[in-house]
Amino acid sequence: MAALGYAAPGSVWPERVIVVCIVVLLHLALFAGWLMQPLPPQAAVNEMSISFANLQRPQAEVEPQPVIKPEPKPAPRARTNQPEAPAAAKPPVREESVPPAPAIETPTSPVQLDAEPDYRADYLNNPRPPYPLMARRMGYQGTVILNVEVLAEGEAGEVRLEQSCGYRILDEAALQTVKTWHFSPSRRLGQPVTRWFLVPIKFSLKD
Repeated sequence: MAALGYAAPGSVWPERVIVVCIVVLLHLALFAGWLMQPLPPQAAVNEMSISFANLQRPQAEVEPQPVIKPEPKPAPRARTNQPEAPAAAKPPVREESVPPAPAIETPTSPVQLDAEPDYRADYLNNPRPPYPLMARRMGYQGTVILNVEVLAEGEAGEVRLEQSCGYRILDEAALQTVKTWHFSPSRRLGQPVTRWFLVPIKFSLKD
């Protein structure tokens, strides 16, 4: 019993090697059988080769151009010295003399050689003598005549009372105003000269 139930260690190892070898051989046999199976038929692939043909355009035939022969040049003509025809003489042009236009005489304004002094011109801007308020209230009125020395420069020189109006207040108003006046001087032979001149000054309540 002891000999059947227990195997010696030296006899176990060769058995294991034999089992492993058998397993390996079985696997190899299965693999070889699988390789020996016929392969399934493969679909045939039709390969198409494409070739590119070089298409060339037909060239148009060029017609030969006709050769143009140069025309012969005419021989130069010999110049002959011909007398030129004389130019037609132009008829003389008569110049008509135009008579000069008669001179137009412009009337000349007469020159005033002699003139009296003037004090009424607008450009002189001489003021009127003031009418005193007292004389208005009293009803004084009348004409004062002054003798004025009009200088050649157009200014009043000496002013004298030539004739009174009867009221001293009006005489003084006339004298003081005329002394400030400007005059157009008297002229003799066209030249301004100094001259005495009478100037009437009128005071009226109706004005």
